[in-house]
Amino acid sequence: MASGGYSQPATSSWEVWLGNGDKDAAPKAVMMEVTLSIKPKAKGITLHDLYTAPDSCEGRCGEPYNEEDECHCDTDCERHHSCCEDYYRHCWPEGFSSSRDAITDEDLLRISEQLYKADHNKAKMTDIVLNPQYQASPDETGDQEDRSPQPLYKYVNEELFSKPTYASFIKLLDNYQRVTGREEEVTAEELREQDNFLKEVMKTELMKKLFAFLHKKNRYGSEQEFIADLKEMWFGLYSRGDGEQDSSGFEHVFSGEVKKGKVSGFHNWIRFYLLEKQGIVNYFSHNFNGPWDTYPDVLGLQFNWDGFYKEVGSAFIGSSPEFEFGLYTLCFIARPGRACHLSLGGYSLSIQTYTWTKSTYGNGKKFIATAYVISP
Repeated sequence: MASGGYSQPATSSWEVWLGNGDKDAAPKAVMMEVTLSIKPKAKGITLHDLYTAPDSCEGRCGEPYNEEDECHCDTDCERHHSCCEDYYRHCWPEGFSSSRDAITDEDLLRISEQLYKADHNKAKMTDIVLNPQYQASPDETGDQEDRSPQPLYKYVNEELFSKPTYASFIKLLDNYQRVTGREEEVTAEELREQDNFLKEVMKTELMKKLFAFLHKKNRYGSEQEFIADLKEMWFGLYSRGDGEQDSSGFEHVFSGEVKKGKVSGFHNWIRFYLLEKQGIVNYFSHNFNGPWDTYPDVLGLQFNWDGFYKEVGSAFIGSSPEFEFGLYTLCFIARPGRACHLSLGGYSLSIQTYTWTKSTYGNGKKFIATAYVISP
């Protein structure tokens, strides 16, 4: 035993065959002896501990950040929302709640109710009149059959859209090419529109509450840091095609995309209403209607977007832009790649997010690939 609790290096040798075919049948074959010296970091570490799955934190807790790793186990991975899924199991021995900075399931239920109550810009019941018509069974959602002859929206009070967060949100919706594989060209004006939207939503009580919660959980040191990260995670470009910078989390979730002949993303009621009003979206049916008797509500629906079909698309109805933006952000930070269980007005609701794994920003942070309400 070496001093300081470290074990002596283990050394093993192998003969390595560098020829072709059977080495016994080739007398002039080249042989080389390779010696591998393994120096365990601490007492009790076995060879098995040093070779763990690239998507696991087993044996990797606290290791330095390496941009080539699939996921991370360093102390900052929570802030960068890049931890491996089993980070808390391996790196917090007493479980998820052992860290005062951990976001527990109970925390999510509490903060989601607070954000729900803080959505002062949501639609009133008199602001929107829906006509859901046909409810499709699970076997019918893929039929691409229009079973609802009338539009989904009978009436929307468009005075809602003059509110600053709505107006700045709507300006963003025409900044994208919907077909993946086509490079997005972001103009100076579009960048200003992104900044203006973030400025307006951060004025709201809802987003201030979300920042205060994340700040308390040590995810962000300042509001400026939070806003800068929101801009990257939501508006940063990446490629869903063959290398073109053709997509972003915001485009996918709120504006919608077309990939391989199908609608992808498109989870926003305002976008749907505006396109339906223009005759570009045709509502077919719904498969889920939430239990809320006030807005925001949730609808699972089927529709055609100018020739492309969405088999099951879920969306909040009547929520403010900051409400959706805030809830999706919360779940992406707290439960990336997993179901995020919330409570809205006493009713349970879950949001699914996924990280974009093929490229990163900053110090290994992940972009938003998608976020949506899970509809039964």
